[in-house]
This record gives sequence, C-alpha cells and structure tokens, in this order.
Amino acid sequence: MKIKKIIGIILVRSDSKRLPNKCFLDFGEVTILHHIIKRCLHYKITPIICTTLLKSDDKVVNLAKRLNILYYRGSTKNKILRISNCCKKFKLEMFHTIDADDPFFCGKEIRRSIQYLNSLSLDIVRPTLVSSKGSALVGYSAKSNIFHKLSQKIYENTNTEMMWNFFKKLKNIKIKTLSKSKFDCNARLTLDYPEDYIFLESIRLILGNLTSRKNICNLLKKNPNLVKINYFRNIQWKNNQNKKQN
Repeated sequence: MKIKKIIGIILVRSDSKRLPNKCFLDFGEVTILHHIIKRCLHYKITPIICTTLLKSDDKVVNLAKRLNILYYRGSTKNKILRISNCCKKFKLEMFHTIDADDPFFCGKEIRRSIQYLNSLSLDIVRPTLVSSKGSALVGYSAKSNIFHKLSQKIYENTNTEMMWNFFKKLKNIKIKTLSKSKFDCNARLTLDYPEDYIFLESIRLILGNLTSRKNICNLLKKNPNLVKINYFRNIQWKNNQNKKQN
C-alpha cells in the first residue's frame, strides 16, 4: 500500500529538567528542534509542532512561525488531550509521533509503521522493541479517533505524560508492535543527558545531520567504543520511566 502523505506530530516542550532547553541546543548550523523539522521535510514528512501553553514554549512557536510550520498549543499536563485537539484543528485521520529529543529518527521506518497501521487496520503501532529501549528509531503511528475517544475518558487536568499507559482504558483497541528493523542500532540515540548530546554530536560531526540510520549503524559497528559515551545512561533512564509509570 502506497502512502501519499505522512503527518509527523512533533511533541516538544522547552522546560526539560535533566537537560534544560535541550530542543534549542546547537546541532550544527541549527538547533535540535530546527534539525528535527528539516529531517521531517527531508523524508517528505509533513511536520506539525505540538507544544504547550507555557510561556517557556513561546520560543518553540516562534521557530514554527519563522519556518512557516504548522503548530498547535494545548494542555500542559494532558498530552493526550493536546494531541487530540491538534488532530481536530488540522483534521487529521492518522499521524506518527516524533519526539523532539530523537534527532536521528528514520523516515523509512516511519513510513513502514504507517503502512503497518493501514494494512492491518490497526489503531496504534508501537515502536520496535529496540527503539523503545533508547535507539529512537521511530515513534508511534496512530489513528486520531483513538485519541478523541480516550480524551473523553480522562479528566482534563490529568497528567498523561506517560500517555501510552492510558490506552488500557479503551476496550477492543487494536495495537501491534512494529517488527524488528535492520536499522535498529544497539545504542542510545535519544537526548536526555549531557552524555547523550556528546554522543549525538559525535555522530553528526562524522556523518552529517541528514545521514541515514543505515550509515549510523555501520559507523557504530566499526567504532563500538562510541556507544560507550552514553549507553550507561540507559539504566538511569529506565528507572525514571518506571517511576513515572508507578
């Protein structure tokens, strides 16, 4: 099945705690967030910025305006409601989530995820298992109506940062995990800590901003010591995720 247009909802907040303002860290000639937008366009993904009403996120919106990128501002705590309203505003039927701290996401795998969503008539496609553990290959593909339904079942001010746990509230929801990818590296390619930034910058300096995941995997196979820069942070990241879920 050929997918003509893919919408990438870029989830971004500038008030990060572990690495303050990480979406505005330099990444070559642009910032991380600007790079994410350029990478979307490179892979023919239509980016939509989805951020909050916090004053600190004015800077996010200003960048979107300057680059003529669509944006939506919504609930600070309730990410599910924010995404639902974003979909309503732009009349989206389906989309793929792109976290602004995953600078080397794979456009080819995003396309595969969307195709998976359609061909199997699913509601949500989860990232590959390796991607979910920190390799940051892809996000979630989803049908918008699922977010509309769920947003009606939770209080408006509920903190849904760990939003995928809330989908258990829906009955008969069709969810599958994207099958293993050859572009999934056994490395930490998400941005949460200073060591992550050093690692990601090292890759960018060697391969460039728009390099493919295939090139990244090949680089890390030939230079396994690069992975050691930040991989130890995975344990701390997993512990933080578990605390949020409990």
